[in-house]
Amino acid sequence: MNTKTAACQLLVVALVAVTPVFAQWEGYPTPAIPRTPDGKVNLNAPLPRTPDGKPDLSGIWQASRGAFNFASGLRRGETVPFNAEGKKLFDERQANNSKDEPSARCLPSHIAMRNQLNTPFKFAQLPGVTIQLYESRSTFRQIFTDGRPLPKVDWPTWGGFSVGRWEGDTFVVVTTGFNGKTWLDQAGHPATDAMRLTERFTRKDFGHMELETIIDDPKVYSKPWSTVAQFTFRADTELLEFICEENERDSQFMIGK
Repeated sequence: MNTKTAACQLLVVALVAVTPVFAQWEGYPTPAIPRTPDGKVNLNAPLPRTPDGKPDLSGIWQASRGAFNFASGLRRGETVPFNAEGKKLFDERQANNSKDEPSARCLPSHIAMRNQLNTPFKFAQLPGVTIQLYESRSTFRQIFTDGRPLPKVDWPTWGGFSVGRWEGDTFVVVTTGFNGKTWLDQAGHPATDAMRLTERFTRKDFGHMELETIIDDPKVYSKPWSTVAQFTFRADTELLEFICEENERDSQFMIGK
């Protein structure tokens, strides 16, 4: 095993090690959801809708794959459209075994990456705002749906500022105002303060949801590009508190060049 492979595996193991296996109230049945005759959740049942007819995204969801490399969700035949600066940054991070990746030191991960971690998140769909509660790092996100525009940002943040709207049955979220301190993923794809992130959530039936994530960041990519991820509804469980900063001892073992 070469040094680079060993370091990448150490990073993955470190992150997985703090992921809880069972959440609180494991086995307590989620009320008012469709079930098969044997009591299991019916993932193929029709998607639920809110009183105004919109798909109801509420509930706990989990990605079918992790987000170590965000580009793994590219459609067949597509590649990441780096510009010169973006390719330089990515190659440097790859050569350095991604040892400076911020989330490995318990700093916030990028929203695009956080959605696709192998830890669950909960949608709470309310009038005027949709909330995402992430088990990873016990963090939250507000997506305003009351018609307000994106703000003029004087104080950029790790997670940016998000507004949402419906296009048919697809919930479209646009986020700007990033501080540029995160990486797009643990593999080293860059993300800057110029990024405009667009997410398209489509709940296909009761238990399955698709997310198309569109990256538009002209500082490091020559054109917008997108990936697709699949999510499954998690029933009979709840989120668990997940504190990364409590006992972080992994970064001292990260190996660079």
